[in-house]
Parts: sequence; C-alpha cells; structure tokens
Amino acid sequence: MSQDNLIALSCSECKRINYHSKRNKKKVKEKVSLKKYCPWCGKHTLHKEAKLK
Repeated sequence: MSQDNLIALSCSECKRINYHSKRNKKKVKEKVSLKKYCPWCGKHTLHKEAKLK
C-alpha cells in the first residue's frame, strides 16, 4: 500500500488502532467508518478513521 492512501481504523469504544486500510483521499472526502471485530473489546464495534502516528 502506498503511504499517502493508508489510513488507520481505531475502535470507537477502547480507542485502539486495530486495522489499517486504504482510501483514495482525492475522491472520498468523508472519513471512513466500518463495523469490525475488536480483539481488545471482544465484540464487533464501529471503527473510525484515525490519524497515523
């Protein structure tokens, strides 16, 4: 994955970054939010786009 298209997805409950994905930032302006499994919470939660550190 190219670094400029890379985004991090963090859990909305525990705030941990669990997944990395990509998006075309020129075409998709809004932030990505997906319902994914969080291994720290042990359930499916909403994961929102976060800043990469």
